[in-house]
Amino acid sequence: MDHNEKIEKAKARLMLEHPYIGSVATLLKLDNDRETLTFSSDGITLKYNDEYMEKAPLDEIEFALANGAMHAVLKHQERLNERAGRIWQAATDLTVNNLLVKNGFALPPYVYYDERFSGMYAEEIYDILKDEMIYNQTLDDAEAPTPDDAKSEEGKEKQEQKEKKEQKEREQGAGNREQQDLVPQAPEQVQAESFDPEEKEALEAELREYFEQIFRKYKRQGELPKELEFVVPEYFSHQVSWREMLYKYIAAYAKSTYTFVPPNMKYLYRGIYLPSLSSDLLRIVVAIDTSGSVDETLLSLFLGEIHAIMQSYPNYEIDVITADAKVQSHRVYLPGETLEYTLSGGGGTDFRPVFAYIDRYVNYPTLLLYFTDGMGTFPELEPSYDVLWVMPEAKEVPFGEVLVLGS
Repeated sequence: MDHNEKIEKAKARLMLEHPYIGSVATLLKLDNDRETLTFSSDGITLKYNDEYMEKAPLDEIEFALANGAMHAVLKHQERLNERAGRIWQAATDLTVNNLLVKNGFALPPYVYYDERFSGMYAEEIYDILKDEMIYNQTLDDAEAPTPDDAKSEEGKEKQEQKEKKEQKEREQGAGNREQQDLVPQAPEQVQAESFDPEEKEALEAELREYFEQIFRKYKRQGELPKELEFVVPEYFSHQVSWREMLYKYIAAYAKSTYTFVPPNMKYLYRGIYLPSLSSDLLRIVVAIDTSGSVDETLLSLFLGEIHAIMQSYPNYEIDVITADAKVQSHRVYLPGETLEYTLSGGGGTDFRPVFAYIDRYVNYPTLLLYFTDGMGTFPELEPSYDVLWVMPEAKEVPFGEVLVLGS
């Protein structure tokens, strides 16, 4: 098996075992570079030495791809700012490698790893490493022999110890240079392939959008890497209005038909395989709870949001279902049609009939938005499509995600 086959096999294993990381890894541009000892990355391009890849076991290649993918997600190159490049490099490597170890990756013996940095941001690790470097330098200066010491046996012994220590550090430095090629490098060490500034900005924007979409996808599926929230805080702690969250969520489905066949042609000539959009059709199912526990104010809010969704997309196919303990109405809305409705129901709430109805009458659903107060009987089995429960207050649900109105 040559190195190209090994890389493809490693990608396939990543997609099966770690689908979120594998999806990101497929976006890395691969560049065979004999000047690279093992591999390195700038967040866009993964440079590797084919001789290393030929000899490396498959789990090391899998680790290399995962390492490059996580450096891209964490945007370490963009976060360097005024920091010292080599310390930042070590900090980002420790962040990524700790994350990968937590997720069951086999750690090659020659990469940076220190368990005490588990769950820490690269910025936190950087500050610790910098302080330790300053402290160690101070100790070295304090232990330096004076002229009088050098004349004594004790001074000679200290001098010999210092020389041995410096020799050991030089040897470790040489080893570190090898392992620095193993992991993605800081901008000071590895420069991205030259892009036109506008092209680079456009590429980064597309990557950022795709990263966010696959994050949402695998978050819904419960397949995100462990402890990702500690190192990608903006995906977890970014505070937005519930409406912004709703429309971002829906937007992922208006552009959910990403495919690599054919790939996005814009960057293909550079060897960067981004997915292309096969359609911008928004196709979702919306269910409205018309039970007696949902008052007119809440119903008006539900209907107003559905109308806003229809106004926001020029090309859509939206199934609108109303239900209480049974399905009361169903209509498919297409572009140009006015949202017309006669609300009926007012009884108890049972969510099961809506899911049974969708299974029977709606072809290939991808997303159900269920506007409800959350007080009802849920199905026992999770459906094959995604579900977003939109509620006035948080309640526990057996599957799907909850978006709280007004949060």
